[in-house]
Amino acid sequence: MQLGINLGYWGAGMDADNLAVAQEADRLGYAVCWAAEAYGSDAATVLTWVAAQTERIDVGSAIFQIPARQPAMTAMTAATLDSLSKGRFRLGLGVSGPQVSEGWYGVKFDKPLARTREYVEIVRKAMTRERLSYEGQHWTLPLPGGPGKPIKLTVHPQREHIPLYIAAIGPKNLEQTGEIADGALLIFPSADHLEETAVKHLRAGREKAGKTLDGFDVCPTLPLALGDDKDVAALADTFRPYTALYVGGMGSRKQNFYNQLAQRMGYEGEAAEIQDKYLSGDKEGAAAAVPHELIDQTTLLGSVDRIADRMKAYAAAGVTTLTLAPAGFTLDERIAALRAGTEALERAGLA
Repeated sequence: MQLGINLGYWGAGMDADNLAVAQEADRLGYAVCWAAEAYGSDAATVLTWVAAQTERIDVGSAIFQIPARQPAMTAMTAATLDSLSKGRFRLGLGVSGPQVSEGWYGVKFDKPLARTREYVEIVRKAMTRERLSYEGQHWTLPLPGGPGKPIKLTVHPQREHIPLYIAAIGPKNLEQTGEIADGALLIFPSADHLEETAVKHLRAGREKAGKTLDGFDVCPTLPLALGDDKDVAALADTFRPYTALYVGGMGSRKQNFYNQLAQRMGYEGEAAEIQDKYLSGDKEGAAAAVPHELIDQTTLLGSVDRIADRMKAYAAAGVTTLTLAPAGFTLDERIAALRAGTEALERAGLA
């Protein structure tokens, strides 16, 4: 099992620290550095900045939002980043959510599975440097009856095949991801529930494509907070607002993928309570309603030995790249958490 890091969003006042974390991860031998985007910093610029100041670590988009870019532009960006980084780019895609898609980008959030499938097909076709033509439900290239003509990508990517990942949560999206992608980006993963909530659906998609999970990258992201095992409860409490935001407020009452995931993990009543309180404006109450067990199951907390034991469980559950979000109030604390990750991996015998 390999390790990655996720820098999250840029522009939150920790940009210099984020670069230092990425550079330390590069020195420690982490496999990939992911950057996110929502409606603030864009991932492509951040990844270019990081790639220019690192040497070996891959850089990946987690995610490029599908409603934000036409698929041909995504192919252009991927080819450019792969060329500039000398073959170190990984392309992660996701549909975002209805609030961001429709409120920020003005793109209707409908038929996300079909839209994702077409998007991936166009990106991959463009990356082959064939002349691009496509007829689908959501995209037709070139537009009929106009001056457009099939053209091809002029940039030569460093590699013929750039690894393509999809951020997936729901069963149908996970199955399609297994079918059409090279890896899956997962969030709030519990090793105890990973087979039921994710891996079995990915496996079904791979089987549909006539493949197995061999070579497919199962890549969840977990926050990591280093501390004494006696203080695990206090460490978990620091993630209550984070968990409450996703389970309670990341989406509408009817369409919150993270809330649905918590329910599939056995927290139906708790997920409903968190959402009710969060959407009513009681964010503190929502955070207090998050069960300790849900936080502990979806983070890496405590001593290096405790973290190593959890890493073994994730590897046994089918994880191939474990992406860490090293927590800390200072750069030194985040670097210590980063180093604890590599030490735990070695103690677990997974390095």
